[in-house]
Amino acid sequence: MSQESQHGKWTLSDSDDDDNIPEPKSQVNVKPKPPVKTEKIPPTSSLPMGSEARQAAHLSQNNPVKYENSSSPALKRKRETDEGGWNLSSSDDDDAAPSSAPKTKPKQPSSRSPPRKKTEEKRPPSPHGANYYKEEPSDFFEANLSAMNDTYRFYLNKVSGIEKKFNTGALHIKEILSPMFGTLKESVQFNYCFDIPWMVKQYPPEFRDKPVIIVHGEKRESKARLIQQAQPYSHIRFCQAKLDIAFGTHHTKMMLLWYEEGFRVVILTSNMIQADWYQKTQGLWMSPLYSRLPEGSPETAGESPTHFKRDLLEYLRAYRAPELAEWIERIKEHNLSETRIYLIGSTPGRFVGCDMEKWGHLKLRKLLSENTCPVQNAGQWPVIGQFSSIGSMGIDKTKWLAAEFQRTLMTLGKAGSSSSSPDTPMLLVYPSVDNVRTSLEGYPGTISRLILEFRNKIRWKAETSGRSNTYMRVSPDFSQLAWFLVTSANLSKAAWGALEKNNTQIMVRSYELGVLYLPSAFVSIIALKNGLPDMNIIYLRRDIKSV
Repeated sequence: MSQESQHGKWTLSDSDDDDNIPEPKSQVNVKPKPPVKTEKIPPTSSLPMGSEARQAAHLSQNNPVKYENSSSPALKRKRETDEGGWNLSSSDDDDAAPSSAPKTKPKQPSSRSPPRKKTEEKRPPSPHGANYYKEEPSDFFEANLSAMNDTYRFYLNKVSGIEKKFNTGALHIKEILSPMFGTLKESVQFNYCFDIPWMVKQYPPEFRDKPVIIVHGEKRESKARLIQQAQPYSHIRFCQAKLDIAFGTHHTKMMLLWYEEGFRVVILTSNMIQADWYQKTQGLWMSPLYSRLPEGSPETAGESPTHFKRDLLEYLRAYRAPELAEWIERIKEHNLSETRIYLIGSTPGRFVGCDMEKWGHLKLRKLLSENTCPVQNAGQWPVIGQFSSIGSMGIDKTKWLAAEFQRTLMTLGKAGSSSSSPDTPMLLVYPSVDNVRTSLEGYPGTISRLILEFRNKIRWKAETSGRSNTYMRVSPDFSQLAWFLVTSANLSKAAWGALEKNNTQIMVRSYELGVLYLPSAFVSIIALKNGLPDMNIIYLRRDIKSV
């Protein structure tokens, strides 16, 4: 039977499918093969936490397939009843199964000495070798905040192995958690994949024992491995995100940082593993330092023009987690009025009525409709998207991608205004083979990455900053932005939601979180900094990409 999942359409078969295989005409005596030696799996503490698929991808990186002349044992698929996944096992696993073959006489003990055991080679932590990850030099990190941009507050991560000028104004995780931004008291880490020992080392020594809550979506064995990783760290607690709909994931990547001086939010695209912070392009938004409100202030106090406080509280309440209750109360007590971005989240569920526009791509559509203006020659303004993976999008592009999702991305201004045409370009960015080959990570960096071509295509290329990402709508000459979105959401119905029941409800499978930049939210701050009168600025300058 066919089963559609976040990762595409799979065909499941059982033994009934094999009825048409012809039986052999005669039996042939075959000498039994010697048992196949299997390599040891590295300790669970060395594996990044994530879904079983992510675990498999990590193992395949660290232990690439070796092509040998000798034939490999037959492989077969086994159904995993508890995880609903697949498992590859050698036929040797079934030696204990009953067999109709005649029993052979036990061999007499040999007088020869037992063969020497071969020394197992220890797997390197990276497909590039044991010494791939190197300590960053002292001048890699910022000593002060002078290079930081406080207008848009969008940053790229620092990347090892590129010219220093391309890292100017970028941030490393050690800098985000450093005393430069405040005296940390507690923090919450929301993410998809975790390497807890590595994460702990990113905190400076003076903050390394401060309480941390890890919000994750792991279940069963992977949850047990995550908890095992945290055993040496008594200051770490866990909060499990509820995933009530099949094939959903906890994909949100966010930090809540509580300081003696106030409170801060960081929304980003990086997993909490070293590989995502070393030589991969990532984007992040860091909030201002939010000060505490006067005692007794109502919950609505300290709201921003973008309703960021309301939306953040609503997102956290959607977890229905007692571990986050104290943080919800803390946020209520702080002034978030300086925020200039819009929050776009996804939470699992089926939503109807006005709740349909609270999550996923319908939330994006609502904001683009209410807070942007139509532009001349809108059909020539392409939508550009770059993402790291692609999930289920229906049988063909007309079922979701070129229908409801494209309508959302093409929205500019109130409903009914023309913001696109059938020929409006939708460019989904992919790397060429040569881009991959000459990249910092080379071919191993592409493991478990998917690419797609839809309508038009654009090759990955960035000559000024060395990297790029996110979703945006740009002018034909690439000098202006109608909007700009950095988010954890990849290209899938699970992440963005899909309409159901004749468009009367939307179903979302996963947790996602992103921030949307709209020109209207930056009118006053840009005019003030440029010494201009307050005016209706329709476009963001493309300079946002270089901050």
